[in-house]
Amino acid sequence: MIFLPFAAALAVMPASGGGVHDDPLTLPIPGNADWEKPQTPLKLYGDTYFVGTGGLSLVLIDTGDGLILIDGALPQTVEATKANIRQLVFRVEDIRYILNTEAHYDHSGGLAALARDSGAEVITSPVGAAALRTGRVDAHDPQASDIPEHPPVPNARGIEDGQAVRLGDTAVTAVFTPGHTPGSVSWTWKTCEGVTCVDVVFASSLNAVANGTFTYRAHPEVTATLRASIDRVEALPCDLLISAHPDNSGGDVKIAALQAGATPNPFLDPSACRAYAERARGRLQARLDRETS
Repeated sequence: MIFLPFAAALAVMPASGGGVHDDPLTLPIPGNADWEKPQTPLKLYGDTYFVGTGGLSLVLIDTGDGLILIDGALPQTVEATKANIRQLVFRVEDIRYILNTEAHYDHSGGLAALARDSGAEVITSPVGAAALRTGRVDAHDPQASDIPEHPPVPNARGIEDGQAVRLGDTAVTAVFTPGHTPGSVSWTWKTCEGVTCVDVVFASSLNAVANGTFTYRAHPEVTATLRASIDRVEALPCDLLISAHPDNSGGDVKIAALQAGATPNPFLDPSACRAYAERARGRLQARLDRETS
């Protein structure tokens, strides 16, 4: 499959008239069909809502003084994201910050359009912000050889590890978890129902995936970084886990159960981060074993 750089893609776009893909920031980027699967938005707990697709997590936090959105999915899912936000009776224009877990097109491809349409500031790690501003993944990314470009996000800003994005009474804290990408970030915050508050973790992908000639055996520093990130996610206070891809943590099953009215809330699981970390360790070891054989 051949992917054009976005400047080249714009050059070959038809000039005319009213088509759904006339917006250069929402030109489709081919990917996994599940990433575009429609998903009804729903409340996860407190002021935290799922507004993503069947295969990509996007979370909306209502701070009372504006909205915070985490991740942007694909360019072609932007309209579905905005529709999900409106279905929950929120305004896209009230999004003040958009936080990003990684600068891969399946999590950041929609950021440019969402930032433009909301006026929000996009925030991630400094390494991730540099990639977002160019629309290209970092050269040291294990998948750099095959990841297509996405619309650049000129206003992307980096913050430091452990720094919080504050809006109203809500503080969403950056937890750097590099390895899957050099600039990956997980995000944590508290959300409450009445007097009961829970610790939420939106975990970045921790999968050991590589393209081209990259191997984890040949890059022990990347392997060590990923192991440390897995350990870090495992140790986080974690009552409610959202993984960047729902099916990486059983989130797809939990969403279906919650949507069907399951009680107790299937997302309330203090063992979820430990299980997510253990799965990631297994995938990393399986990758190393394949590279050895």
